[in-house]
Amino acid sequence: MRLLIVEDDRLLGEALRTGLSQAGFQAEWVQDGEQAWAALRNEPFAAAVLDLGLPRLGGLELLRRLRGDGSPLPVLVLTARDTARDTVTGLDAGADDYMTKPFDFGELAARLRALIRRAAGNAAPLLTHGTLTLDPASRAVTFGGNSVELSQREFTLLHELLLNAGKAMTRTQLESSLYAWGEEVESNALEVHIHHLRRKLAPDLIRTLRGVGYMIPK
Repeated sequence: MRLLIVEDDRLLGEALRTGLSQAGFQAEWVQDGEQAWAALRNEPFAAAVLDLGLPRLGGLELLRRLRGDGSPLPVLVLTARDTARDTVTGLDAGADDYMTKPFDFGELAARLRALIRRAAGNAAPLLTHGTLTLDPASRAVTFGGNSVELSQREFTLLHELLLNAGKAMTRTQLESSLYAWGEEVESNALEVHIHHLRRKLAPDLIRTLRGVGYMIPK
């Protein structure tokens, strides 16, 4: 799950990127509203964590611009503005959730997982497909009642495919969920991860759509 963190405080931005990466997200970080607007218009993200007091383009204006552009991207506002009026303003501007600083990383990660689930049309906390079950919170996978050990990227790839079951996922979409900005990606890396998932789970679990990408059928 690829996130965009929009936070101008360098120490907090680094902490958010590190903490959310450890929670299993692919977290990217920008420090002003204009950078965020450019990133959100040009790259796929599962959700955004947005501060309000940003340079160049304020968080509320960015949020209004995003919704005015028709984007359904889940946005969690994370800010020091803690009055009821601030919360109402943020939610009315298009935020899906609102948290104030200081905050608990576990709660932040759980709220983001819930937002992403709901955006994908999955209300249940567990993702299931036949006898396959994936728990995003504990990062555990079982198949046919047996626990399956996956690498971090294998888990992330499986999660992305299950979250979008029935939808074709392009190579670009899948690679962006696995690799950070500027990270070198070998040309066959995605195919290697797909091969490992098929070997560990079931050969016919993931369908190859030639010229398009991959999909787990519903």
